Amino acid sequence: MQARSALTENERRAWLRLARTPNVGPVTFKALLERFGSAPAALDNVPRLMRRGGGEPVRVPADAEAQRELDALKHIGGRMIASREPEFPPGLAALDAPPPIIQVLGHVSLLARDAVAIVGARNASALGRKFAERMARELSEAGLLVVSGLARGIDAAAHDGSLAGGTAAVLAGGVDVVYPPEHDALYKRIASEGVVVSEVPFGTAPLARHFPRRNRIISGIARGVVIVEAAEGSGSLITANYALEQGREIFAVPGSPLDPRAKGTNRLIREGATLTENVDDVLAVLRPILGRGFADPERPGPLAPTDVTALEAEADRIRSKVEEALGPAPIEVDDLIRMLGAPAGAVQMVLLELELASRLSRDAGNRVSWA
Repeated sequence: MQARSALTENERRAWLRLARTPNVGPVTFKALLERFGSAPAALDNVPRLMRRGGGEPVRVPADAEAQRELDALKHIGGRMIASREPEFPPGLAALDAPPPIIQVLGHVSLLARDAVAIVGARNASALGRKFAERMARELSEAGLLVVSGLARGIDAAAHDGSLAGGTAAVLAGGVDVVYPPEHDALYKRIASEGVVVSEVPFGTAPLARHFPRRNRIISGIARGVVIVEAAEGSGSLITANYALEQGREIFAVPGSPLDPRAKGTNRLIREGATLTENVDDVLAVLRPILGRGFADPERPGPLAPTDVTALEAEADRIRSKVEEALGPAPIEVDDLIRMLGAPAGAVQMVLLELELASRLSRDAGNRVSWA
């Protein structure tokens, strides 16, 4: 297991540049570090790997660009934290492919606490908002950090209820971008009294594709996720799915069968989520695990250069078989490896090169398909 340590300023810029390189998501970032040992070495190899995958090299952000983003963040009192640093949220660090970096504004120390997420409908009922605010207040009074997404409805109520005790807002845009705009006052209070977190670049307006990434962080930080009013197909259920993949506890507040906002929560209860009527329902499940570390998967160390050379030679040998096996429908990487009977490292190398070349899509559940 790799020891946590602070980045040097040069390393910090390299991590930011690699994280901002097109086609480099959490899984690819992790794979690059495992292959080459450091972000600077990975940056040196990215253009070559893109060509090996059959694509044209994309522009890698310059060192000066990374410094400008860090300076802008510092100007508003924020900072960047890398996944290997001690202050990175322990729940996120324990994910199999953690977000490489987050940017934070406010009281970073809050992220070391055990946390519970509360999410739900934007068009929440008055009773739903009242329940979420009370639940958040009581959870924060119990010493837990309450995490939500600053959205309208349930999210805003959860932040309001937990401001005094500790709240974290995870944004789909840059850490400096308030969305929705009417939550400007709430955002400022959270930045002053709680903590604001974002994975996307400073100054970025929230786009539809950013919200699933935000939801993954919300559930990843938390020990469990409380869902209050969620229609089928809602973003709150996406958060619940991430929580299940991450091994988090799911709590769902029941509602009337006549209310579409209860369809998702009632289904979660049928599928095994904890029926939740008050804070004791949450604490009864979480108390046995509070204060314990998250399961932290063993992460292989970097390969020596000779190992990388040998791995690339093996990848060249099986490349055509991997490409033939891929299709438009996602397939689990483990199933692909078993089906090919090929060394896992070589298959992963081919997939890494294809993704960097914009030819491969990664889907939930460690599945891949042609882009």
